[in-house]
Amino acid sequence: MIARGHAAIRGLLAELGPGDVAAGPLPASFLSGPLALDLAERGVRFVPSLLCQILSRSKCAQAEILGGFMAPHTRAVRRRAELLCAVNDYARLGIGAVVSKQEGMHCGHGVRRWESIEALYNAVAFEKGAYPFVLQPFLSGIADVRVIVVGEYVEAYLRENPFHFRANLAAGGTGRPFPVDPAAERLCRKAMARGRFPYAHLDLQLTPAGECYLAEIALDAGVSAARIGRAELERRKREVLEREIAAAAGGAVIHA
Repeated sequence: MIARGHAAIRGLLAELGPGDVAAGPLPASFLSGPLALDLAERGVRFVPSLLCQILSRSKCAQAEILGGFMAPHTRAVRRRAELLCAVNDYARLGIGAVVSKQEGMHCGHGVRRWESIEALYNAVAFEKGAYPFVLQPFLSGIADVRVIVVGEYVEAYLRENPFHFRANLAAGGTGRPFPVDPAAERLCRKAMARGRFPYAHLDLQLTPAGECYLAEIALDAGVSAARIGRAELERRKREVLEREIAAAAGGAVIHA
């Protein structure tokens, strides 16, 4: 059985079982509750995968699962004790300026630069609502590159902002085409495979020293600076999902 969309899945909750497919993407309210976990425990296969849908909606989950692809010492901070541990670790490592990324905020609105981790700690010490967030060292002089990967289609554009370090287009940045080198594409596809993403919009940080790090990954994002149009992109995404749904319904393992 293939249940397509949130309404159909909820209507068939009692009937879905091993070999059935829950085809999404699904809303955050469903993914964060017990129903998605219950279906997974009953052997229902999710397309896109349950893991990638959760990662796509959580910066902290990305740092915890995909941290190996990110800038060194990136971590999720969920409570004050974890931040205090980070204060010690960052001081020991001699890390100066840091960046925090607020969970649940998008388009650069939750990205903040701090001159030191002590400044961050002092600012959030009395604010319980500040948690959770992603913490990482501030990387100076990086190129902010958005990459779109759907099947064999790959394109990238450089996001720039001469006025502040947030290069998001929604935060005043501009975009222009950028060549994707083989190493950057390999990083993208490895991160996608680890997170079981069938396709992805990935933000990369390219340092002046030639290092390439994952900043964020999502199933969907804006395309205003991309060469590919929204309609064509969605068509390609549907093709990928239909192949995965057919594979899941036929008993094949997705992303093996």
